[in-house]
Amino acid sequence: MSTVTESIDVHVPVHTAYDQWTQFESFPQFMSGVESIRQLDDRHTHWVTKIGGVRREFDAEITEQHADERIAWKSTDGDTRHAGVVTFHRLGDTDTRVTVQLDWQPQNLTEKAGSAIGADSMQVKADTMRFKEFIEQRGQATGAWRGDVPRPGL
Repeated sequence: MSTVTESIDVHVPVHTAYDQWTQFESFPQFMSGVESIRQLDDRHTHWVTKIGGVRREFDAEITEQHADERIAWKSTDGDTRHAGVVTFHRLGDTDTRVTVQLDWQPQNLTEKAGSAIGADSMQVKADTMRFKEFIEQRGQATGAWRGDVPRPGL
């Protein structure tokens, strides 16, 4: 299992950064390698990615979600195994720290080599920079979902 953690400070209020992150179908606008995401219901998404020439499809489940605080997920099927969490920390009235932690299982020799040299970390860093540019240029979220998904067992 490979773990990547990246933080970035964005110049928007915490609710704006969080609200935008709940708009999963907009991810292809700032995440390279993500071709499409379809929101199936409040807890489930279907992803199509193409990274390093390899196209993959998988489903993911939101395992925990609390407005302006965190969104956690895990893949549930398909050929990509990963889980992650994004947290939102209010730095001030108009500034937010967004932290992404992704745990994933490289599937082939190319992915294992890429992870070993930090290509996955560079990808997440570039995607968080594009998120910063995307949300700061807009100044507001493209939508919002303010519901709560409690952690299993609570």
